[in-house]
Amino acid sequence: MTVYLRSLETAVPPTVLIQTEARDVFAAQPGLTRLGTRLVSTCFDSAAIDTRYTAVEELTTERRAENPRFFDSATGLLLSPSTKVRNDIFATEATKLFVEAAQKALDAAQGIDLLDITHLVTVSCTGFFNPGPDYKIVRALGLNPAVQRYHLGFMGCYAAFPALRAAKSFCEADPEAVVLVVCAELCSLHVRTSNDPDTIMGSALFADGAAAAIISARDIPDEPALLQLDHFETVLTPVGEESMAWNIGDQGFEMVLGNYVPHIIDDHIIGALEPLLSREASLLGLPYGDIRHWAIHPGGRSILDKVQSRLQLSDEQLVPARETLRNFGNMSSATVLFVLKHILELPAEDGDERICSMAFGPGLTVETALFTKLRDTPTAVSARADRSAAVQPESALA
Repeated sequence: MTVYLRSLETAVPPTVLIQTEARDVFAAQPGLTRLGTRLVSTCFDSAAIDTRYTAVEELTTERRAENPRFFDSATGLLLSPSTKVRNDIFATEATKLFVEAAQKALDAAQGIDLLDITHLVTVSCTGFFNPGPDYKIVRALGLNPAVQRYHLGFMGCYAAFPALRAAKSFCEADPEAVVLVVCAELCSLHVRTSNDPDTIMGSALFADGAAAAIISARDIPDEPALLQLDHFETVLTPVGEESMAWNIGDQGFEMVLGNYVPHIIDDHIIGALEPLLSREASLLGLPYGDIRHWAIHPGGRSILDKVQSRLQLSDEQLVPARETLRNFGNMSSATVLFVLKHILELPAEDGDERICSMAFGPGLTVETALFTKLRDTPTAVSARADRSAAVQPESALA
């Protein structure tokens, strides 16, 4: 049975983060050592990011909060709210992004009515509340209250793949199933000033965003599919368990992102791809660059550099990942779906086009997927016009 992605839409909160402005604020914080100050400048400047987005509205030079919790614009000080304060904001602001992305995905799938949705899979690793985002989406959009709901929590940057894989399994088990998958992350809730290299790197990379997709095997007249979901695989690298982690602390969640992660990926990416590509005889032994599209989770610039070098991919094949990183930063689980959307917006080549996709997360876990792009979508020119026409909110700091 063939399972298709019928729509894929994204959403970001309204406050934009200018990388150079954020760098200057983090570098000016009291308590930083000389080494810490140098690390801030190095991490922010080398991240290959221009802009990111945050759901924390007070993180801006243009607005002064009466009782600031994250940033005191009057003094320029970054504050350190408790995990409870951060998670309370997650419950409110993440719900908005979950609902917005879900609504956009439903609107884009014109052949599917909201009451057609039989399964809902939500994903996030940046906060918790219950009734959770799955419940909030059902109530806000008026989905059938009997829809089967599943939430994948605290998995990290690769979690969109288990969500899509689950959706594919639901559709294979029930040909009439229609699955709504929604990933939303508020990574910026957990940034803070520190001399710790991992914390500084997280502050330089992470951002907020959401993405949603409709998955179904149904035959829907006059509603061509965007992608065919072909295969998924999971691989745990033999090393790296201590190099990438995501823990809960008293002042927010704490990221571990060791500087050896790009080297681990460099050493093991070939082996991680082998189970996926062996699913199709035509791909065995094929040069990696001969696969037209690569949707790589941009965990950071150095990770993309290692992947490109090891697989001998062209600069053009890395554009969707690098532009996503440059314009949005690392939004954890939602990010690879932004990359896929970028590929869908490229002008169509002759015939169907294969997409190899991958994401990395704690463990070290490598999730991979093969897709087939089936039809033309808005051209790159239209996509760039849409992005440039987007509302440009006031600049922010963290």
